[in-house]
Amino acid sequence: MLDYTTITVLTGALLLGLTAGSLGTFAVLRRQSLLGDALAHAALPGVVLAFIVTGSRSLGVLLAGALATSLLGALLLDRVVRRSRLKTDPSLGLVLSSFFAVGVVLLSYAQRQGGAGQAGLESFLFGQAAALLRSDLWITGGLTLFALGSLLLFWKEWKVATFDPAFAASIGLPVAWLEAALTALVAVAVVLGLQLVGIVLMASMLIAPAVAARQWVRTLESMTILAAAFGATAGVVGTYVSAQADGLATGPLIVLAMSAITAVSLLAAPHRGLLWRSLQRRIGRRDATPDRVLTAMQRLARDHHNPTYPSDLGMLEAGLGARCHRALAELEASGLVERTVHPPESTTHYRLTQAGAEHAGLEAS
Repeated sequence: MLDYTTITVLTGALLLGLTAGSLGTFAVLRRQSLLGDALAHAALPGVVLAFIVTGSRSLGVLLAGALATSLLGALLLDRVVRRSRLKTDPSLGLVLSSFFAVGVVLLSYAQRQGGAGQAGLESFLFGQAAALLRSDLWITGGLTLFALGSLLLFWKEWKVATFDPAFAASIGLPVAWLEAALTALVAVAVVLGLQLVGIVLMASMLIAPAVAARQWVRTLESMTILAAAFGATAGVVGTYVSAQADGLATGPLIVLAMSAITAVSLLAAPHRGLLWRSLQRRIGRRDATPDRVLTAMQRLARDHHNPTYPSDLGMLEAGLGARCHRALAELEASGLVERTVHPPESTTHYRLTQAGAEHAGLEAS
């Protein structure tokens, strides 16, 4: 049986996975993989400032401060990208490092005042899932409902703006506002994860589920749903393992579970996985049919503008597999190719015969 604390943390991790996975899909497709990392680091000064100003250790107060500085970081990022010559990646790095440096300075100041230890501000760097309370789930649930509800409400607009912003602008959609709103939702997802996985690891919860889902599906709808499922699964698995192994931090275990899902997806997903592609290449090489060999020779002849271009046997075997000599023997028996020499090389070459050139539609030189 799971205890009260474990159920609370598990519920929070489940909500985080759903939100981060869904919104991370758009960050990946918009090629803003560092966005989550930048917004997470921008949240640190907000957490510390909220504590310094209010003196409260309430999660709602601290997350409000984190959300405020994350949104400020997003606004600053947008202005730097639009009004300077810097591209998105260096701008993200600039915002990330600057805000995090301010946060560390403020954290040092708060520690000198003697209150940071009691407030547990440092736990936001790496997360402290065990400190999550049942009352905090109302905040987490409310933010999750707001983020996912907004995603559903403006799904068509964000879909168009993500894949074709020029077309979206041409039909009158406010692309700049849509992008800003989507960035704000990503900031909400980041804030949700600060207590569970921390500032340092939060970027993984945004990016990894989307990357894993992309290997299995081809549509945005399927990718978003699967990314949310992967994120939720990682949250549940990481929390359960942490509960069974005393002393192991929950946040890193959640990230490790997500990393394992991503690794399996990158390796084994049909059509896109590394193992699948390797297997397809091996099958393709073993299946060096006469048609494939003839097609390869035709392409070489066209590329060299020579219908009787001599193709080296070793080159054909390297590209089509060692068994292509059997296909060449069949083509030779059919009168479509013939052996030839290509001085000063002494290796075996094959070229198209007149019949082979006519079969390929190549004109004689």
